[in-house]
Amino acid sequence: EEDSTNSFICLLKKMKEVRLMEKVVEEKEEAFVERMEALAEQWRDLHARRAQLKAHVVRSGSTVKENERLRTQALKKAKEEKEQNTKRESELLGAKRELEALTKQHQKLSKKLLKYSLFKRYLENVVENSQFRDIEDVISFYKALVRTRKDLVQSQWGHRQLTEQATALLRQLRAEREAAMLQCRNELVRLRESLDQAQSDIVQWEGRCAELQDRAARKAMELKSLNMAIHSLFQ
Repeated sequence: EEDSTNSFICLLKKMKEVRLMEKVVEEKEEAFVERMEALAEQWRDLHARRAQLKAHVVRSGSTVKENERLRTQALKKAKEEKEQNTKRESELLGAKRELEALTKQHQKLSKKLLKYSLFKRYLENVVENSQFRDIEDVISFYKALVRTRKDLVQSQWGHRQLTEQATALLRQLRAEREAAMLQCRNELVRLRESLDQAQSDIVQWEGRCAELQDRAARKAMELKSLNMAIHSLFQ
């Protein structure tokens, strides 16, 4: 159906081109006819002027010098008219070639129009059996569907991009959280080892403290005994 619609769009374009080409061909044909008529009129004027010039030369009874001057003018004028006629013939030949090219292009477009006429009939049947008013309404609806589909594809692509970005961000955050948890576990193990070492040091220092207290008590007893001995000696 999309290919058919695209083909019909091409058909409408070709029909428009054919109409424009037909108009151009008609204008070229009218210009060609007018140019031919103008050229024929000029040829008639030329023959009339030549006849008038000959009659004037015959009637005039002028001198040889005047006749030579008139002959020179006539030759010059004939040469100019010949150049103009050559130019007009060249323009006419160019117009004929352009007309032939336009005719060939018109035939080519007519063949394409005949080829795509099937799609036109198909769309006309669609219009008859649907709520559409005309073929242009069908084409407008199709273009709206194409734009909607394009927007939907772009939206899906954007959603997929956001999903991929969110997934990558979640993966990154998960990796960072696992790294942080691993670091916390290592720190906890280190702190536990430090706690165990501190507890071991506390037990060791408590033993040494008790030993020092015991030694201090013995020294105090010895000092007291020494004081009593000194006091006895003094007595």
